[in-house]
Amino acid sequence: MQELDPLPLTESLSSTSSPRTQPRPGIGLCLSGGGYRAMLFHVGAIWRLNEFGYLPKLERISSVSGGSITAGVLGLHWSTLEFDANEVAQNLQKAFVEPLRAFAAKTVDVWAILGGMFGPGTIGDRVARAYRRHLFGASTLQGLPDRPRFVINATNVQSGVLCRFSKPYMWDYRVGQIKEPTIELATAVAASSAFPPILSPVQLEVNAALFSPGTGHDLEFEPYTSKLILTDGGVYDNLGLETVWKEYDTVLVSDAGGLMEAQPKPRTDWILHSVRVLGVIDNQVRSLRKRQVVDSFIKGDRKGTYWGIRTNIDDYQLANALPCPLKQTLALADIPTRLSRLNRVDQERLINWGYAVCDAAMRKHVDSRLPTPFGFPYPASGVGSS
Repeated sequence: MQELDPLPLTESLSSTSSPRTQPRPGIGLCLSGGGYRAMLFHVGAIWRLNEFGYLPKLERISSVSGGSITAGVLGLHWSTLEFDANEVAQNLQKAFVEPLRAFAAKTVDVWAILGGMFGPGTIGDRVARAYRRHLFGASTLQGLPDRPRFVINATNVQSGVLCRFSKPYMWDYRVGQIKEPTIELATAVAASSAFPPILSPVQLEVNAALFSPGTGHDLEFEPYTSKLILTDGGVYDNLGLETVWKEYDTVLVSDAGGLMEAQPKPRTDWILHSVRVLGVIDNQVRSLRKRQVVDSFIKGDRKGTYWGIRTNIDDYQLANALPCPLKQTLALADIPTRLSRLNRVDQERLINWGYAVCDAAMRKHVDSRLPTPFGFPYPASGVGSS
């Protein structure tokens, strides 16, 4: 089915917008950014969705930034998952969890920055190289499954809109579409997670002749079709929401984004001041997206649920939710947005927290008949020390 052209934020998320935005039956999962913090939080959510038998029910998994690392590994290993009669993958830990935990034990961003500054290639090249070495090898987008469709989102700095990487096509609606792209998965994930200004941009040189004629809106010409300058998908859509929202009537959102703290004396040097300004923009876009999607659930315009790393699990008012004191979960939410080594305990606590809050959100707002959990995936770690 031909996808719908992106619309401005207020239209794309509005229930009163054009009939083109009316969804069809299906479930989509959105994975936000947030570095290793998000990557592991989403691991916990997917762990619980698997136990619910929900993974085969998904039509689409849309991701940005740290969420794209999680999605990329899940997509790469999807064909190896061994689903039983209850649609539960019995080997999810080995095929999916263990590779991501091993990767979270490595620092990528510091070495990428130093290598990009003092060695050949760009910082983005170095990040892609790390993904290639430790997670994806030489696999391309053609190694992803047909269903669910994995959509890895980056932001095209030239056109100012999303550049979507998927198995059927790579598409910037203003520039055009390349069908069945053979771009490496490591490169797509690196573009999606090119957090500005440090890890951004990723430059992608392509053959302009590969773009299907007539698929671009107004920028279907060089240099837009020969060299793409890409940055973090979260710059445009930090929940990975848009490509699910316009297609499906049931939306599951896993949000591991951070909270912007007040800063009484913000830095005025151009580097740190730019980081602060980008943080303001990110915080505002995230707030708008979250508000729109939650309001849509309340009004009945969409089915589904939202869970966030800063959610208070007590708000779900479930007597049998896993014990997750707010003070402890907020400490996990404050782990920096980095691709920097996390110790074993922090890894397990992030996974446990994603698992627990996904469980509560799904049982409260999607299906109250879903089974209660036996406990955390890593019981000894919980979600923090008291």
